[in-house]
Amino acid sequence: MNCILIGAQWGDEGKGKVIDILAAKSDVVVRYQGGPNAGHTIKVKGRKFVLHLIPSGVLYPKKVCVIGNGVVIDPESLFEEIEMLDRNGIRIRNRFFISDQAHLIFPYHRLMDQLREASLKKGKAIGTTKRGIGPCYADKMARVGIRICDLRSMDYLRQRLSDVVKDRNAVLTKVYGHRPISFAKTFAYCQKIRGRLLKLAIDTPRYLYDAVRARKKILFEGAQGTLLDVDHGTYPFVTSSNATVGGAITGSGIAPTFIDRIIGVVKAYTTRVGEGPFPTQFPPDLMEIVQKKGEEFGSTTGRARRCGWFDAVIAEHAVRINGLDEMAIMKLDVLSGMKELKIAIAYKVNGKMTRDYPHAVNEFSSAKPVYETLPGWDEDITGCKKWNDLPSNARRYLKRIEQLTGTPIKIVSVGSQRHQTIFL
Repeated sequence: MNCILIGAQWGDEGKGKVIDILAAKSDVVVRYQGGPNAGHTIKVKGRKFVLHLIPSGVLYPKKVCVIGNGVVIDPESLFEEIEMLDRNGIRIRNRFFISDQAHLIFPYHRLMDQLREASLKKGKAIGTTKRGIGPCYADKMARVGIRICDLRSMDYLRQRLSDVVKDRNAVLTKVYGHRPISFAKTFAYCQKIRGRLLKLAIDTPRYLYDAVRARKKILFEGAQGTLLDVDHGTYPFVTSSNATVGGAITGSGIAPTFIDRIIGVVKAYTTRVGEGPFPTQFPPDLMEIVQKKGEEFGSTTGRARRCGWFDAVIAEHAVRINGLDEMAIMKLDVLSGMKELKIAIAYKVNGKMTRDYPHAVNEFSSAKPVYETLPGWDEDITGCKKWNDLPSNARRYLKRIEQLTGTPIKIVSVGSQRHQTIFL
C-alpha cells in the first residue's frame, strides 16, 4: 500500500512521529517538497532526532529514503544531517538517494531571503526561516535555477551560473545596496559539493516506478501543512511549495493512480509559527501554559509557536483539498487538565456566518471564530494503550472532531514516544 502523509493545519502537527511509525511497515520513504525549513522531530529510546531534509524513515536500518525533485536542497544542511546520523550510528550508504532534478539552495539564496525579509515593513513580513527556500523556488519558476544534474558538466554549469550571478548582483546592488557576490567563489562552491551530491543522485521517478511495479510499499512524507500551501493556504503567509497532496505527485514523479491511502495529521489543538492570521489563537496566559506543556518551539528556528483551539474550519478545508481517507490526532495529552475545550465550528466574516475558510487574507485576519464548548478531563492519558482507556470526555472530544471533519480518526498520540500511540 502506497500512502501520502499530509499536514492538515499550519505545519508542526507531529508528522515526524507518524512517519516514523508508518515507516516500520514501508519499504521506501519519500520526501517530496519543501527544504531545510522543515523540522521533523522523532524521539526513540530516549534519543531525540530532528531531521530537516532526510526522510524520517532513515532511523530504520533497512528502509530506503528518497528526496524527490520537488525538494530544494541546501548542500551544507544536507551534509550536516548525514554527519549527525553517522555520529549516532545510523548508516545511509546504498539506501539514501536524491533526485538529480532537485534544485540547489546557494548562499546567495539565503542572502536574498534575509535582505527581502528585513526590507519589509512591520506587519508585512512573512516570517520565513531565512534559509533561502523562497528565492530558490522563485529561481525554479523563473527557469534560472541550478539543479543537481547541472553539476555533471562544469562547462555547462559555468555558463548557467555566470548568467545567474550577473542577474543576482543587479538586484543585490541596485535594490538592496548590497555588495555583489563573487562568481569565482560561487563556482568554487559548486566544485566543492558536486562529488558528494552526484554520488547520491539518481532518476527518482524511474526508481519509484520500478518500486511500485515490484510491489514495494512507499510512504510519501510531506513537510509544512495544508494551510501553508502556496496555492491553498493563507496566502501570502505561506511556504513556497505545494504542501498538499498534489505536491506529492509532482514533487516525486509518481502517478496518482499508484496512491492507495492519504492520511492527514492534526494536533488536538492548533499551532502556527511566524506571521499570518490565526482566528483561534489563545490569550497570552493560556498560550504560555500550552507552549510549555506541549514543548511548542520550532524544531528548525527555535521560535515559540502560537497556540490556539482546534479549528474545524481549516481541518475540513484540508480534508476537501487533500481527499483525506483518515486522520492522526497528535498531542492529545497536552489538553489533560483543562476544564473546558473549545472547537471552532465556523467563522463570522463581515457579519456573516460561514464554515468556509476565507481566501482573502484581509477577510481571514478579521474572521471571528464561532466556538462549541466541550467538557475536558483531568486524567493523565500518557499511559493509555487503547480507545477505551481514554477518559470518556477525551473520546467525546475526538468523536466530535470526526463528525465536524467527516473523517475517521485512526491514530491518536498520547505522548512523544513511539509506544505512546493508540491505533483505531
